[in-house]
Amino acid sequence: MRNFLLFIRRFFNLILFIVLETISIVLIARTNTMQGNDVMSSANTAVGLMYKQQNDVVYYFGLKRMNDNLLNENARLRQLIAANSSTYDTLKDSTVKRPLVSSDSLHVIKYADYYYRTARVINNSVSAANNYITINRGSADGVGKGMAVISGNGIVGKVEHVSAHFSSILSVLSVKQKVSVHLKDGSTSVVEWDGTRPDVLVMKDVPQQIKVYRGDSVFTTTYSFYPPDVLVGTVYATSSVKKSGLQLLYLRPASNFRNLQYVYVVENKLSAERKQLEDSIKTK
Repeated sequence: MRNFLLFIRRFFNLILFIVLETISIVLIARTNTMQGNDVMSSANTAVGLMYKQQNDVVYYFGLKRMNDNLLNENARLRQLIAANSSTYDTLKDSTVKRPLVSSDSLHVIKYADYYYRTARVINNSVSAANNYITINRGSADGVGKGMAVISGNGIVGKVEHVSAHFSSILSVLSVKQKVSVHLKDGSTSVVEWDGTRPDVLVMKDVPQQIKVYRGDSVFTTTYSFYPPDVLVGTVYATSSVKKSGLQLLYLRPASNFRNLQYVYVVENKLSAERKQLEDSIKTK
């Protein structure tokens, strides 16, 4: 105890300076001033760098598993290209242009133009009410707020916050995010997370007369901010809601959120034009 008191007396000025400096930084960071925003931006960058260093170690020991996953995905893509080579062009420079064929040979309607950017996951949560994923790509790499994020297997989330070299993604495992989806027969509804199990999604308000079977696939619609027909999950169970005459479908997510390593950030080249048009209608 005596040594502790002597230590306090000897370094009292330094300790007081550190305490006051910490209080000042906290007060500045909690304000909406330019200095406060700078502090928060610097903090986010520092946290991102810390996550990156931590993930680099895990990344090294998981290289074999990730390489196997990439090889399997490349094989699947090659099979799809081979099966559809008569009707679809192969990918070029990671840009996807999907034409809607018309009976009029003089007109081709291009309804979407997507650009895919690869990114590595450096932090991920699955146990909160709203889970976030940190990736090693930011505004300097062309990533922007609102872009869709998918994995090699299915949907992942939506870009929420962006710094120069890192981005934070609101995961599908979030009570704030609903996804527009459709079944193989074209029936549409929404999928959301119930906030409990990271390996279960719920598709709501499906009419009971629609026959749904275990193993049926659920995909994104054109109404979603995701590219259309991206796999969301597969049905493993159903339950009826007698009062409404509807049924609930329980899905296994296509993406394994417990073991995300690589993702694709999807930029829709036409999203800004579409949003501008829809916002102009709302203001009238």
